[in-house]
Amino acid sequence: MNRSYEIMFIVRPDTDEAETEKLIETFSGYVTTGGGTVKAVEKMGRRRLAYTVRKFNDGIYILLIVEAPASLISEIERRLRVSEQVIKFITVRTDEEDKRVAKIKKHRDAHVKRSALPQVSPEAAAVAAEPVAAPVAAPVAEAPAPAAAETVTA
Repeated sequence: MNRSYEIMFIVRPDTDEAETEKLIETFSGYVTTGGGTVKAVEKMGRRRLAYTVRKFNDGIYILLIVEAPASLISEIERRLRVSEQVIKFITVRTDEEDKRVAKIKKHRDAHVKRSALPQVSPEAAAVAAEPVAAPVAAPVAEAPAPAAAETVTA
């Protein structure tokens, strides 16, 4: 069963453009020969790393969006691990997230959005517009003052 994955890897900053393209083609080839499909390839360019990785402070970021079986993904990860040019990589399975987003969207589309204010019928609006006499407050009886505490001196 094919699932969706995002594979992001960081290439050493000292590799030139031709080597980077060759590396992308190599990993894309691994996916297609293994029975998967490459949905998209995004070269994000050279960026600064959050921390030093293998004595590098920046790297070339590449994102592959693939659809492949899990066994193929483990093989791709193994090859990324042993590749000399790749200094870091991460693989994220995205099909579960896509299902969750689709379910939420379906639920939202099924329900009609309601206004935050309650809807008032014209008859109720006419009744509400009639002036109402203000209620008269009844006089309040005053409570007795508390007794002063006596002080005893010895």
